[in-house]
Amino acid sequence: MTEIQNIKHDATLQTPEAKTASGLDPKVAALLSWLFFPVTSLIFVLVEKDDRYVKFHAYQSLLAGVAVIIAYTISSALYVVLIGFLLTPLVGIASLVIWVMGMMKGYQGEKWKLPVIGDMAEEWAGR
Repeated sequence: MTEIQNIKHDATLQTPEAKTASGLDPKVAALLSWLFFPVTSLIFVLVEKDDRYVKFHAYQSLLAGVAVIIAYTISSALYVVLIGFLLTPLVGIASLVIWVMGMMKGYQGEKWKLPVIGDMAEEWAGR
């Protein structure tokens, strides 16, 4: 079973005054990419060109947001067979936990990797 990985951000080797392409501190940009995921994450994916840390959080937030939308769609469709009645609140709780943890870890300067999504985000951010 894949565990959620918590990796300290090493992009803080930059000066404390370092800014991203958006003009924000990298930690603030990472937090904001999670704020209204997947909308704000898409903005940071399109705007950020240099900071791999911000790109990682933006891609992971984008993928998590899409996964949440898909999960809600499936659980809503399953309401017909009553299993959605139980599944939808679980999707809501899981998305809330992912959202809060993503914002916290982004602001703390940590690279918090979700299973599967985190590896994809790390690969895409490295391009």
